[in-house]
Parts: sequence; C-alpha cells; structure tokens
Amino acid sequence: MMSPSAIQGNYPYQNERTWSRSEKIVARTAFDAALNRELHEVIQETKQMVNQIKEPADLWDLEHHLTQRRKEIDRKYDYRYSQLTDVFGRLLYEGRVGEEDLNGLREDKLKLIRSFAEFLKKDAA
Repeated sequence: MMSPSAIQGNYPYQNERTWSRSEKIVARTAFDAALNRELHEVIQETKQMVNQIKEPADLWDLEHHLTQRRKEIDRKYDYRYSQLTDVFGRLLYEGRVGEEDLNGLREDKLKLIRSFAEFLKKDAA
C-alpha cells in the first residue's frame, strides 16, 4: 500500500503550499532584500549607540541590544517554504516588503500574505 505522500501531486500536509521555480526566485529576492534592509538598520543603530558609549556599562547595553535584535531577526526571517506566507505577511505589515516585491507569487499565496498582514494590523489596534 502506498502512503499518501508517495502518490504524485499529493502532499502529506494539506496546508503545505507548493512553490514553483519562478515563485521561489521571487520569494528569495524579496526575502533577501528585506533581510538586508533590516540588517542595514541594525548597523546604523549600532553606529549611533557606539558613538554614545561613555561608560563601561554602555558596552553591555550595546551587547544586550544586539543580542535582542539578532533573536528578533532570527525568529522573523524563517525561509522554510511552509512559513513563507506568514513571514511575508509580517514583513508586509511592518512595511519591509511591498506587494510589488511579491509580484510573481500566485494569488492563493498573496491572499494568505495579505490576510496575515491584516490580522497583525487588527491585533495591534
């Protein structure tokens, strides 16, 4: 007897979306651009903080800040295909990607991305 995942075109998880080759390129480009922009922000924040260091304790404040930012970024930027619609939803909500960055994704994915961004918007209100 064949398992459901062994049947062509059938996936073991119903919520798992397939990503075409062209969608993977669009997703990787948008993901990398957003990550690079956020890392650039961290660099700018860090330079400002370094310029304000006056006391030894300020070093540990900087270290704490960088550790927190790294953890936030590591949690946010998850490039597993099963997570990408939520990742892009968060990035859309935060303004780190625009819908134009996601041109080329199928409408079912764009709908999920918009829906998650809207959920976050309502949740924050």
